[in-house]
This record gives sequence, C-alpha cells and structure tokens, in this order.
Amino acid sequence: MEKLQALAMVQAYTGLGIGLMVGLGALGACIGVGLMCSRFLEAAARQPELTNDLQGRVFLLLGLIDASFIIGVGIAMFLAFANPLATAFR
Repeated sequence: MEKLQALAMVQAYTGLGIGLMVGLGALGACIGVGLMCSRFLEAAARQPELTNDLQGRVFLLLGLIDASFIIGVGIAMFLAFANPLATAFR
C-alpha cells in the first residue's frame, strides 16, 4: 500500500469517526436534556414549593450534559485538524 493511499484511508476513517462522535454525542445530549427537563416539569407540577431548589440543580446538570458534548466536539476538532495518526505518513 502506498503512503498516499494509507494517508487517504486514515483521513477517511478519521472523518467517519468524527461524524459518529459528534452525531452520537449530540443525540445523547439532546435525549438527556429532554428527559431531565420533562422530569423537572413533572416534579414542579407535583410539588411547586420545591421548584426553586430543583431549578438550580437542573441548570447545573444542563451545563454538565452540554459540557460533555462540547468536550467530544473538541476532541473531534483535534482529530480533524491535528490528527496524530496522519503524521506518520507525512
């Protein structure tokens, strides 16, 4: 296998992996946020006096869920622009 073909394969599989990483990360974050917010609304409807306490926790968890997705996007960007696997072929 030539170097150019090997580099093309690494870049192709890296692109496929990046798409899966970002796509599945976004899917998981959206499902997690949707489930958490629906449960928050159920809890607020059952016990309105706890809404203020629960709201702080919901916002904290929203930030953590979104942060995990953004970390995945950061790793995907690293692999897209500074791929350590492709440096062996240059």
